[in-house]
Amino acid sequence: MREVTLRVRHHGEPESDVSASHPEVTLRSVSSLSGSAAERKRIVEIRGSTGRVEAFLDEFASADPVNDVECFSPLENDRVFFGVTYDSYQWDSIAQRLADHGVHYRVGTTIQNGWEHWTLYLDETDDLATIVASLEDAGNDTELVRDISLDELTTEKHLARSRMLDDLTNRQREVLATATNVGYYDEGSDVNVEDIADEVGLAQTTTWEHLTRAEEKVMAEVGDYLASRGR
Repeated sequence: MREVTLRVRHHGEPESDVSASHPEVTLRSVSSLSGSAAERKRIVEIRGSTGRVEAFLDEFASADPVNDVECFSPLENDRVFFGVTYDSYQWDSIAQRLADHGVHYRVGTTIQNGWEHWTLYLDETDDLATIVASLEDAGNDTELVRDISLDELTTEKHLARSRMLDDLTNRQREVLATATNVGYYDEGSDVNVEDIADEVGLAQTTTWEHLTRAEEKVMAEVGDYLASRGR
């Protein structure tokens, strides 16, 4: 069996389209679907600054397929949970397309800057090219992030690290990778944020914001991982 990660620009689907306008907001599906054939509901986790989360939810709630958005936690929290109820007949579901191919996938899809991150588990009989073609025939853009045999994933830690990096925006990954490459985290290093900003071609304050948010997300995932192991 192989673990395959795809990035899908899900055109015409509100979560993907609206998040493209709010790149600093990260969404993660945290529940399975419930409801009738015509109307479905699920719970979503959203991260971002209070103002950006509010702006996203306002725009998202006005999308045609969305019937209702209900917040379950205060908007000023680091993680805000909300329920979305939508008209399933107007909602093109990637999950349903994968189910039609009999594909196993990881629950907890993340969406950042308009891109959905899907992790699939494929048997030898599953044809990745056919799956990708099905997604693209529906008008979506698809990028292969990785394709690796499960016997190469030797530890749970490896899987946790994969989820950790999926939760970063493209710019956050770039800034964090640059910081690492130029020795920002090396013991005794004199590299500062201004040096990183010069490397990535961004303002110092913008670079600091991206780096801080990347560090917060990575450390939150590390904390969750350690807590799950009782450490």
